[in-house]
Amino acid sequence: LFSPSTSRQQQNQPQGHYGLTSPISLAPPADKDHIHTQKLIEAMKPFGVFEDQEELYHRTTVLGKLNNFVREWISELAESKNLPPAITEQVGGKIFTFGSYRLGVHTKGSSDIDALCVAPSHVERSDFFQSFFEKLKNQEEVKNLRAIEDAYVPVIKFEFDGIEIDLVFAKLSLPTVSDDLDLRDDSCLKSLDIRCIRSLNGSRVTDEILRLVPNLENFRLTLRAVKLWAKRRGVYSNIMGFLGGVSWAMLVARICQLYPNALASTLVNKFFLIFSKWDWPKPVLLKRLEESFLNLPVWDPRVNPSDRYHVMPIITPAYPQQNSTYNVSVSTRAVMVEEFQRGLEVTDEILKGKSDWSKLFEPLNFFQKYKHYIVLTASAFTEEHHLNWIGLVESKIRVLVGNLERNEFITIAHVQPQSFPGNEVLYKQSGYVSMWFLGLVFKKAESAVKTNVDLTHGIQSFTDTVYRQASALNILKEGMKIEATYVKRKQLHYFLPAGTLQKRKKQRVSDISQNNSGLQCKRSSLGESCSDGCKDRDSRTPSNSSSLNKISKLDISTAETERLYVFEVVGGMWFLISWPNSKSQVSPTEMEATVALRTSGPPIGCTIPRYNTVCQLRTCFVQGHHKLSGTLITDPKSASPKQHYSPASK
Repeated sequence: LFSPSTSRQQQNQPQGHYGLTSPISLAPPADKDHIHTQKLIEAMKPFGVFEDQEELYHRTTVLGKLNNFVREWISELAESKNLPPAITEQVGGKIFTFGSYRLGVHTKGSSDIDALCVAPSHVERSDFFQSFFEKLKNQEEVKNLRAIEDAYVPVIKFEFDGIEIDLVFAKLSLPTVSDDLDLRDDSCLKSLDIRCIRSLNGSRVTDEILRLVPNLENFRLTLRAVKLWAKRRGVYSNIMGFLGGVSWAMLVARICQLYPNALASTLVNKFFLIFSKWDWPKPVLLKRLEESFLNLPVWDPRVNPSDRYHVMPIITPAYPQQNSTYNVSVSTRAVMVEEFQRGLEVTDEILKGKSDWSKLFEPLNFFQKYKHYIVLTASAFTEEHHLNWIGLVESKIRVLVGNLERNEFITIAHVQPQSFPGNEVLYKQSGYVSMWFLGLVFKKAESAVKTNVDLTHGIQSFTDTVYRQASALNILKEGMKIEATYVKRKQLHYFLPAGTLQKRKKQRVSDISQNNSGLQCKRSSLGESCSDGCKDRDSRTPSNSSSLNKISKLDISTAETERLYVFEVVGGMWFLISWPNSKSQVSPTEMEATVALRTSGPPIGCTIPRYNTVCQLRTCFVQGHHKLSGTLITDPKSASPKQHYSPASK
């Protein structure tokens, strides 16, 4: 299990690997492989995966300027701390790159670079986030500067002469940092705190991957193809529970080890062959796990019980070895395995001459794949608050996925990594808005017996988690909201622009109202929060300016009534600003399933003046029709349920 065969002699031999039932075949003849590889390159060119020399030169120039800037700051800091002049002149300091730029697979137009600032022992982390941050702030070339000091790997994000930089920090237990410093030596980790070790890990892992692959050119071309495929198929996102860049790189590196003489076209096909049949959760390893005199914690399920619960372990090759895919859940793994199987079918057809490489890169039609969806909406009044807010929400969506997939009636909870902006009506109501979509697969009912599927318990737990973290960081802002809306596939056009969905026959609003008997969705609008650690996403770009107007015009006067609860932070307190319409009862004679939502308000510790409510909503599937029913329970001491609160009432 922990001893993958990677010697050059063994790599040239057919071999079974981790649960594969048959030996791995040798690569096809080189001439045919060259033709397929050239066709693969041509198919990737329209997507801009190859950067031009001008971009490469500009990035190199920016990194050179940043390196000199860091050395200048470290020297000035040494003087301010009254270090001897002999040491001040030689303290050094250096910038290392890692990630896609260091791997050599940077794409055209993708200007972000992951970089590491390595400093000598007299430089503290507080200096990096204070004096260095202030020095950056005074540079004309630097734009959009922000520090995320509370992140798992603390980082300063900024644009330097148009190039986005994510800069992490590590100080070594050395008085000086020389230009020929080699971070691959484990001794550089001695006496460092865990945050410095995490920062160094990115560079150390990237360099070790490059060292372990037998042919860099074939590795890079294959990795470009796999990353493009993963992004097009919606499975490229570490934060959402799929795989990030370093994990995809390690998978490709393992295939390159198994087929050291194969070209990219064959390597892509073998990539899908191997990992569509991989016996997860057996780990992917590029080399044996190694011991070290430093005794740092490493991934090892034989020692660490928590490691046994990782469902798709891909282990970093540099000490201390860690699982790069701890965010992966049962649902996201199932989605990726399904995509591996599709990739194998498509590449088999391509290599047989029955199809071309463009088919491999066809995008996933996520919004036609499922019958049931949850729309997660995050909003804030200002753009700055919105960017911070969606950073926290995005980082916790995998918690929601985990909550949903633990429901015994849900087989798949598939999140679309891309977020979408709210439309003009949402912007007017809530400010800056972002939406994420989760596809759901429910177990088929074995009989006509009524079945309750509690979705809101998982949603409530998710929003509680978001709120508590924001509260702990003391960054909760007024106007920040998060809502979860259950919809069916035919209702997605209320939230998304027409171009995002498959073209359908146009329907008038009155037709929709008549056919669907009103708005067939439910919102579980719960606690609000915000956080650091965000990415620049969308904000208020209109997607479908009339969609919310259509919703409001729908006939919901029948038994099928939308119930909407929205809680908003005003002056540090929670206020109920929306209340459901009249309650109703539906007595279905036959149903496949019932989806129940329970909303009990914000987490414990939040104050909602005058109200203590529990709402239970059900979605019933009655002979092909979708209906809502519900029961509203209010505290007898509360005011009338029809009373509304808003920020203006504070």
